[in-house]
Amino acid sequence: MTGWRRLTSPRPYRLLTSVAAGALLVSGCGVLPGGPGDSREPVTVMTWAPDTTGADTVNMAGMPAMARTYARWINEKGGIDGHELRVLTCNEQDTAAGASKCARRAADEDVAAVVGSYSRYGRAFLAPLEAAGIPYIGGYGASADEFTSYLSYPVNGGQPALVAGNGEQLAASCERVSLVRPDTLVGDSMPGLLDTSLSRSDRPASYDISAAEEATSYASEASKALAQAGDGCVTAVLGKGTETFFDSFRRLEPEGSEVRISSVLGSVGQGLIDRSGGADSPFEGALVTGWYPASGDARWREMRDVITEYAFGDDRIDPEDTGVQTTWIAYTALKAVVEAMDRSDITAGGISVSLNRGTEVDTGGLTPVLRWRFQDMVGTAAYGRIVNGRVTFQVVRDGRLTAAKKGFVDVTDTLVNARSGG
Repeated sequence: MTGWRRLTSPRPYRLLTSVAAGALLVSGCGVLPGGPGDSREPVTVMTWAPDTTGADTVNMAGMPAMARTYARWINEKGGIDGHELRVLTCNEQDTAAGASKCARRAADEDVAAVVGSYSRYGRAFLAPLEAAGIPYIGGYGASADEFTSYLSYPVNGGQPALVAGNGEQLAASCERVSLVRPDTLVGDSMPGLLDTSLSRSDRPASYDISAAEEATSYASEASKALAQAGDGCVTAVLGKGTETFFDSFRRLEPEGSEVRISSVLGSVGQGLIDRSGGADSPFEGALVTGWYPASGDARWREMRDVITEYAFGDDRIDPEDTGVQTTWIAYTALKAVVEAMDRSDITAGGISVSLNRGTEVDTGGLTPVLRWRFQDMVGTAAYGRIVNGRVTFQVVRDGRLTAAKKGFVDVTDTLVNARSGG
């Protein structure tokens, strides 16, 4: 299983032994890292995401914009442990070719890490990164490969954790659940995750409805979901298609219906709620599972302050967007590892070794404390690299996503024990 391979970076990194250090001092050609006169080299990293306008594509332009904003902020404070942070960005274009091109550019530019990025094409970008020994820190989790590659360091549990958490959230109040999900390999894994959580509360398995991701209408699927849910719950995890599904659903829902709707962040977010009417939107009262605290939580204050002062009005950066939030957390992780290394020269190999040895990342409560030692990982074949199996339960109240339950909910056991298939 790739998640358990020992790191053998093809990039050499330097370890200063006492003999080598002494030679540097005697010869006058250098000094000990962290010592007087230590010259800290810049740290160059890359952040990529699709910046597209196509109807069937994803636009996550706020993530690279957030990365550049973070760099302006941290460099004004003196950099990371004295290192200037240089951020390269790349438009991944929501294609496998675009993802591969960005990864090859990262290798050509000799970046120390790819940080806080988004791509659905994991194999296309991870193979070039692995060949170059470049760590991938805090990707969005849009690709299953991010949870198996030995050079991936995810900060959340991706969609698997969200779906597992959604099952536990629904189990508290739903006698029956209809699940509407993509007719894809990723979608095929969702019923097992959802149903494992439902079964822990002695709820019956969900009624599984597969659907096209980018349909213009979901009338047939909505009709099935209503019929099978009774007075229970309907949850839809269709990405951009989720809005279209619930539009079809509301058109068919009988007046006075007691069916409650649900989804996960990434399929439903504050932006969608605002566009569809806020407190008058069809999502009022919906149950939503997320990775992080609700966007209005005080723990996001520093990020919001940085955006206000250093984004210069860049409207691509929405502090309520999970992609922007993930980028902030990923750069928090980068900062922690560079500070822990305390070296004049930060390399890709050195970052990976430091993370593998257990560098801790405190995100100020936005996630649990993160570490990527083998013993911190879920360790299953499908999700070997997940170290954060916790989610948050949220609900739409007065048009705002707010906390439905205090703190995090750990769904690690569900990730480990979920049955495969639909």
